Amino acid sequence: MPIYGDDPDPPPPAYLLRNTFRKIRRFHKGGSLRQQIVILLGWLFLVYALFRAHQYLFPKPFPVLVCETPTHERSHHITLPNAPNKETLSRTWKTLQAVYDAHPPQPLELTLKSFKSLADFPDLEDIKNHTYISTEDAQASRNSHVQVTKKLLPYPDGLFSGQGIVMLAGGRYTGFATTGLGMLREVGSKLPVEIWVKDHQEENEEWCKELANEGIACRRLSDYMDTKLLEHGYQLKISSIFFSSFEQILFLDADNVPVRNPDGIFKSEAFTNTGVILWPDYWTHTGAPVLPYVVGLSDAASELLRSDQTAESGQLMWDKKRHWKALCLATYYNYYGPQHYYTLISQGWAGWGDKDTFTIALRSLRQDFYMVPHELVTLFVNGSSSGIGMLQADPTKPAGYEPMFLHSNIIKWSIRGFFCSGCADDEKDPVALSAWENAESPINPHLKEHRRIFSMEHMESMKIDPEPLIWKSFEHVACRSVWQRPGLCSRTREHMEQTFGYEFYGGGASPIAGDGGDQICRRIG
Repeated sequence: MPIYGDDPDPPPPAYLLRNTFRKIRRFHKGGSLRQQIVILLGWLFLVYALFRAHQYLFPKPFPVLVCETPTHERSHHITLPNAPNKETLSRTWKTLQAVYDAHPPQPLELTLKSFKSLADFPDLEDIKNHTYISTEDAQASRNSHVQVTKKLLPYPDGLFSGQGIVMLAGGRYTGFATTGLGMLREVGSKLPVEIWVKDHQEENEEWCKELANEGIACRRLSDYMDTKLLEHGYQLKISSIFFSSFEQILFLDADNVPVRNPDGIFKSEAFTNTGVILWPDYWTHTGAPVLPYVVGLSDAASELLRSDQTAESGQLMWDKKRHWKALCLATYYNYYGPQHYYTLISQGWAGWGDKDTFTIALRSLRQDFYMVPHELVTLFVNGSSSGIGMLQADPTKPAGYEPMFLHSNIIKWSIRGFFCSGCADDEKDPVALSAWENAESPINPHLKEHRRIFSMEHMESMKIDPEPLIWKSFEHVACRSVWQRPGLCSRTREHMEQTFGYEFYGGGASPIAGDGGDQICRRIG
């Protein structure tokens, strides 16, 4: 039996019917009325039989209603990670902090200047002459660096354990984190997670109670260190990695949305061989020529790093036990990051911040790491040239590019940022103007007209379709979490119904409109 869609479609019944009447007129002209009626009925019966046979042999695909319990409710079996020993970890940090304080770089405040253009990659002369550091200061910084590397603490056995995912939240980033955390469970991740915030003021206790049911623990940096030292948000990332209870870590930015299950990366050859996986950014290094000299990679200022690929740290893998000293050295760079090292490493061109402190620390200590060989792919809003974010590759597939993470650094995926109405006065999580309210937003017409934001052509070429799952995560936040609002929930569900074929059912057989519902269904096909 031919399979539907593999062979050309047979002649449709309408064609057969027209052909039948032509034959009737051609071969039975001049017959009696009774003969013509009998013959016509016979042909009609034959056409009907052919039509039913066509339906049987070549059935048209029809949507199938697939229902399931909400994913968040199915994640309750994941064990909550244990908190690290606060006393021991705080003491370890204070010992390192004393080393950092005793050996600052020079000058302590490095002047940050703007390049002529951030749109065009700077030429070599601009890079070489952009940041001035005297010979005396460069030597002093190198001496401090040598002393710090000598005094880095050995790995504290027994303090960290297991594998897990670490993410930062707090302020407006909490809204982004709800999406990333939701997608981790939607794509099937069963790893425990730690969500870190700066202090109690940035923690949402009600949300943390909800997360605990899904194997996600809330942590505060202020419980382990004096957070007044963290003057810039870029310093929070490495602090959360340092204080995390996990020995092996997948770190994700709050605005990072996994599009495939990342759990297998921990068993990948890339990670087991090196203990660190980093992902590429768009450009090569723009650091000051004195940087290799300061960190001990050369005996004088040089262009040694110029052709190196920079890292995009919206996601990174780190084995603390194998690369503890490199983590501590990168922490030193971040400790003096806003005043000195962020500028020394990038000179203020695109990417100023923590992202390349990891690679510089690894290179300085001559430690191996794996840089994913596939270039990132920029994702655009469907039907426009507006960017969404960066699709980073699956490191378990070295032979060819397959996407794993969407670092949505341009359009942040937050249901409140998409559909909230009148949320500017919300004390806990204000949203100045949602994309649904803002006619200038590149996704406003997609929300208003119930259209996909991702291009299906683009998704099909990469064999993924994460957008329906992202909206499932959205629905949980809008309708079933501490942020639930009737208007937000109804707009979210309406968009899901009209765009993706979702339906929402309660305990009975009829769709519901207001409460959480026991099942989420979707018509597929």
